[in-house]
Amino acid sequence: MLKLALQSVWARRLTAGLTLLAVAISVTLLLGVERVRTQAREGFANTVSGTDLIVGARSGQVNLLLYSVFRIGNPTNNVGWQAYQAIKQQPGIAWTIPLSLGDSHKGFRVLGTTGDYFTHLKYGQQQPLQLREGRPFQTPFEAVLGAQVAEKLGYRLDQPIVIAHGAGNTSFSEHDNLPFKVVGILAPTGTPIDRTIHVPLAGIEAIHLGWDTGRHSKNVTAEQALAEDLTPKSITAFMVGLNNRILAFQLQRSVNTYPNEPLMAILPGAALQELWSLMSVAETALAVIAGFVVVAGLIGMLTTLLAGLNERRRELAILRSLGAGPGHLFCLLALEAVALTSLGIALGVALLYLGQGIASPWLLSRYGIQLQMGLPGSYEWQLLGVVWLAGLIIGLLPAARAYRYSLSDGMTIRV
Repeated sequence: MLKLALQSVWARRLTAGLTLLAVAISVTLLLGVERVRTQAREGFANTVSGTDLIVGARSGQVNLLLYSVFRIGNPTNNVGWQAYQAIKQQPGIAWTIPLSLGDSHKGFRVLGTTGDYFTHLKYGQQQPLQLREGRPFQTPFEAVLGAQVAEKLGYRLDQPIVIAHGAGNTSFSEHDNLPFKVVGILAPTGTPIDRTIHVPLAGIEAIHLGWDTGRHSKNVTAEQALAEDLTPKSITAFMVGLNNRILAFQLQRSVNTYPNEPLMAILPGAALQELWSLMSVAETALAVIAGFVVVAGLIGMLTTLLAGLNERRRELAILRSLGAGPGHLFCLLALEAVALTSLGIALGVALLYLGQGIASPWLLSRYGIQLQMGLPGSYEWQLLGVVWLAGLIIGLLPAARAYRYSLSDGMTIRV
């Protein structure tokens, strides 16, 4: 019976192919939306691990999280170095990582920090940063590249790089008088770290010597810069690790009420939850749209089966004359719908992996979303099961009509 159903579909391969394509595209869209949603969440959640607080200028906690961790957007203000040092000395703090943003190199963000960044920063499941090549920076004009920066720009160890003023993709103001030397390349992490160039805070301070109100007023040599006091005047934000996480709320309250300047401390997990709540409307809208596309594809299949059923009454009558009963014809039509749905699902999954392979590099470079090539997850299998079951139910309608035709027509067509 299944072989006969497949042969019947093949005999009408043009209309069946179009129906198959509609189902496949709807399945690809449905799974694609779900995969991007889940893996984007996983990627965001894996970016920072083991950090108890993030401190920055007072603004929204989502904004602070985005620019300090994900390199998205810009801060409303900076944190004074004296305020950083005062908070750093508070009891219960195990370590801090200062962060200074604002410069770039060929579209990649430059992050000024200290050696504690490579010692204490964790990602994923408490995984430490690993160097694929070289070592961490030690002097002001050394740089450590993220894996994607090195791969995309083709950089190697000991290569000089020039940092540009500002965070845009294109800059007309470069710090070409003080180039940095690449001394290390990090192993891939699947986080924004891969798209970041890491330099010492002293290097960030040095390249801005001779810049007045954002404009280059005089050139400074490396020797002149090293002779200056390169202690930063301010930083963008800093991460905090505590000896005991119970102290997180106490320290957060202390930072939020810091008297000398308006600061804010956030819990990364709570900020992520707020981010998901903001994104939930868009996620729901995309899921609903994908669901409607699946429904449209299945209705298209139903329309095709019903439209061709009247033309197939002669075929059904011939099958009756060959000994097929009404029940056999019912099963035949139902199996055709199941075959179309199953093939559509298979083609849709294949298109999903093809599209994922093509779109993954672009999504990673543009939005930092890394899509893993793997088997469908449990929820994706549930979605495919729902689509298959819906295809079976839809196939029962033309099957029931064919059953009725077979009873009324018998072995001859009655018009």
